[in-house]
Amino acid sequence: MLQHAKAAFVAGGSEGSQGTTDSYSCNMESSQSKRSASFSEQTSQPLSEKDMEELQSTLPPDKKLKAGREYIWNRKSKRKAEYWKYYLEYVENGKLRAECKFCPKTFAVGGNLNGSKNVKNHAESCLGNPINIEKEKGKEKQTKLYFDQEHESSELKCGSRIINLNDVREALIHMIIVDELPFKHVEKPGFRHFVQVACPQFHIPSRVTIARDCLKLYYSEKEKLREMFKTCQRISVTTDTWTSIQRINYMCLTAHFIDNDWKLNKKIINFCPISSHKGEAIGKAVEACLEYWGIDDKLFTVTVDNASSNDVACAHLSRMVRRTGCINDGKNLHVRCIAHIINLIVWDGIREHGVCIDRVRNAVKYVKNSPARILRFKDLVQKANIDSKSSLSFDVPTRWNSTYIMLETALKFRRVFSGLSLPDGEDLNDNERPPEPEDWEKVERLVLFLGGFYLLTKRISGSHYVTANKGLGEIASMYDMLNNWEQSEDLNFQAMAIAMKKKFDKYWGDVDKMNKFIYVALLLDPHSKMVIVELTLTDMHGPEKGTKLANDVKEFAYSLFEEYRKMYATSNIPDCGDNMSMDIDNSKGVGSDYVRKLKERAKRLKGTSGYAISELDRYLNDQLGPEEEEQDALTWWGKNGQRYVILNRMARDILAIPLSTVASESAFSTGGRTLDPFRSSLTPKMVQALLCTQDWLRAKEVPIVDVEENLKELEEIEKEVQRGESNDVDDEVVFVDSLV
Repeated sequence: MLQHAKAAFVAGGSEGSQGTTDSYSCNMESSQSKRSASFSEQTSQPLSEKDMEELQSTLPPDKKLKAGREYIWNRKSKRKAEYWKYYLEYVENGKLRAECKFCPKTFAVGGNLNGSKNVKNHAESCLGNPINIEKEKGKEKQTKLYFDQEHESSELKCGSRIINLNDVREALIHMIIVDELPFKHVEKPGFRHFVQVACPQFHIPSRVTIARDCLKLYYSEKEKLREMFKTCQRISVTTDTWTSIQRINYMCLTAHFIDNDWKLNKKIINFCPISSHKGEAIGKAVEACLEYWGIDDKLFTVTVDNASSNDVACAHLSRMVRRTGCINDGKNLHVRCIAHIINLIVWDGIREHGVCIDRVRNAVKYVKNSPARILRFKDLVQKANIDSKSSLSFDVPTRWNSTYIMLETALKFRRVFSGLSLPDGEDLNDNERPPEPEDWEKVERLVLFLGGFYLLTKRISGSHYVTANKGLGEIASMYDMLNNWEQSEDLNFQAMAIAMKKKFDKYWGDVDKMNKFIYVALLLDPHSKMVIVELTLTDMHGPEKGTKLANDVKEFAYSLFEEYRKMYATSNIPDCGDNMSMDIDNSKGVGSDYVRKLKERAKRLKGTSGYAISELDRYLNDQLGPEEEEQDALTWWGKNGQRYVILNRMARDILAIPLSTVASESAFSTGGRTLDPFRSSLTPKMVQALLCTQDWLRAKEVPIVDVEENLKELEEIEKEVQRGESNDVDDEVVFVDSLV
């Protein structure tokens, strides 16, 4: 019955339909009244090579006939509906299907089993079809009058503008994704009332349509990012794992790279379920994601925290890059998160002050656990004339920086705490008693001590500016702080510095334990170069060892540069002979053979290490001009990279390395808001679509807005409103605060 199934393509001929207005249409006719005709009755014959070319010519330039698909061309088909010319018919598993010529959509169209409604609707809505694109350009647009109020004037200026309802719908989808709103937001009465007033002609989509549009936008933005990856050189990634409220393990993978315009890019490329937190599972998941995006051969480094499972994952990825191609044989693939190491170092130190920290924490908890105590606390703050907009905050036991913020804030209100009746008694443990003056003195010094580490962590945790060139300097700065505190007269702080120094030496005391790219990144900072590298290492390890380490770094930089030269010299270094003024081919005079040989020698010379290394030497010896002193590293390389053809490629890869996993960890904060108790039914696919699209749409200049209201600001607004209304009418609202 299906003789045509033996051939890759099955065909017939059609006559008399060459005059169609659509250049992409194929000559097929159909009749819905005959759709009950069985497929076995249709006759076909193998396509000739000419017919195959003709069938291909009916498709858009960017679409090809799929190999192995059994296309048919029905000679006796009587399909007459206009929309059938936008489809190709083929057989799959003995059943007839139709494939859209302008997108990957396919539909079942066999006999009585399937109607043609879906085929017709898609033909009228497919945005890949040029006919529909032209229709959309003039659709739902209307010129509207508007009145614009002039600045500091009551006069209205009349104007006109075109309102495109498609743009309004796209803006609505943008708002839903970027502001992390639930799909049901569009069905809330308040939102519907707002749209009715602002744009009455806009038809609000249902939550199902909104969800569908969000997915469409995700796929559209994903294709744009895929094209961007094709032009980038290499990519460094950060990854971390998280367990959602649904008890599903998620892995976030974030790509970091510098584009051709020397702009640092940070893109979340994966937020997907993972089978477990084990290293092998993480490594395979990262590999699968990189292969899906087509960037497995561009992986440069992987930044992770110090969990042992991440060591296994990085070992798996090292084997992968050795197969696909890598720099330095993948030996420097693994980058340890500096912020995580700082976290471990600081916690080893503040354990020495556990009692005073616990006492302050319990005092803060006592105040915040009762509305009446909060009111009493505010009253005491006002009486004490303490001018601070800060409010008491809890800390997260595993995040020392939150403990620092809690202590810093509480310290501002130390006089207020003494006026409260904090719980005290013999039945309480020592760390549960109220803070004493000695405790506040320790907290004051502890805040001073931790302040430097807090600022250091913030500096190296950025994801929208280069941090790789700051790594070695920040590590040296921490080493200097610990050395100073080791000389402290306070024995408690001296012990704390010694404990932290011990943990510091575990991770950074041995230079071989650090990723060498961190040293080279500082060398590639035009404000530092080799001089700062040598001074830093000398301060940390002494003159003799520091000088030796500096020489090792320089030697590694030259070997790395040589590897880049071998990869890029042929295609990127300008031909030395191009600068010769004499035209060798046309010169017939004496000495032309000698000049030609001279040129050939020059071409061979540029492939030797002696020629290539001079570029790195030139960079190290060049001095910055006065106007360049204020430029950051990326700006400088963007303006001067053409002077260092090979070195600028090396700098583009190394400067893009992130020193912390904050970029991936921050996605879990968004994930927690996206998967709150009211939206816990979202599928993992939808969660990934929302989080990734939000990251891609959000401009890096726009800060992430804290969704929690500022209590101080709200109180000021209430007072202003009360003052304004009291001049006109009596207060109709009784505030409970005034009765306490």
